[in-house]
Amino acid sequence: MTLTDTHCHLYFNKFDDDRVEVIARATEAGVTRILVPGITRETSLASVKLADAHPTVFAAIGIHPTDALTWTEDTRDYLRKLAQNPRVKAIGEIGLDYYWDAAPHDLQKKILREQLSLAEELGLPVVLHLREKDDAPHGNCAEDLLTLLEDWVENLGPRASSLAISPGVLHSFSGTSETAYKAIELGFMIGVTGPVTFKNAAQRREVISSIPIEHLLIETDAPFLAPHPHRGQRNEPAYVALVAEKVAELYAKTPAEIAEITSANAARLFNW
Repeated sequence: MTLTDTHCHLYFNKFDDDRVEVIARATEAGVTRILVPGITRETSLASVKLADAHPTVFAAIGIHPTDALTWTEDTRDYLRKLAQNPRVKAIGEIGLDYYWDAAPHDLQKKILREQLSLAEELGLPVVLHLREKDDAPHGNCAEDLLTLLEDWVENLGPRASSLAISPGVLHSFSGTSETAYKAIELGFMIGVTGPVTFKNAAQRREVISSIPIEHLLIETDAPFLAPHPHRGQRNEPAYVALVAEKVAELYAKTPAEIAEITSANAARLFNW
């Protein structure tokens, strides 16, 4: 079984004691590619260094919306220089976060536009973060994100023609079917994480099972969101196999089939 973990933060200090062993366990589990998205300048550099050091690891670079206040005049140039490394396959993790509200919404949108523009300039897909306020009645964050993405996709220049077909992924998706389908209409993939395995996640499973399988990716978001039976523990890339098992149930397929399909989807998106 050939698996791909399309989202894992391997640079976090929770992996400092056994990072090499974690990557080895992933390989033993059949994981042949791991995408490591940055969330700050420092972690973007760390993701590139990990990708240079490990043949199964690839990098994404970007500034997370909760770190939008760290954006400076030279951040775009800094990311552009990092992207010269061929191991960089995406711009991310970028997006909007109204849950933590760590930065004003207008600033989050501005920094997201900057990074979408950089993605277009470089011809790289985007790895998107979307998190609502708990009490948001109408999905304000999703509405704002989709408005920005629609404007971006519809105005992509000819140099970024590949992005118009496959522009990126909404990672660790926990939204509504309506949000998923609007994103899919724009060409985006939907990333599925460990919570799909949780006993109380029936609504999430219902949404995921409605997504066309050619738009599906699986991921861990490690060290967070460990799937059952590891819930509450440190997550790691090898556990993407457990996500594949649950997704296979939803689509009436074997885990090997889900692994093959989602790996092919990832290869198409990230051009590896």
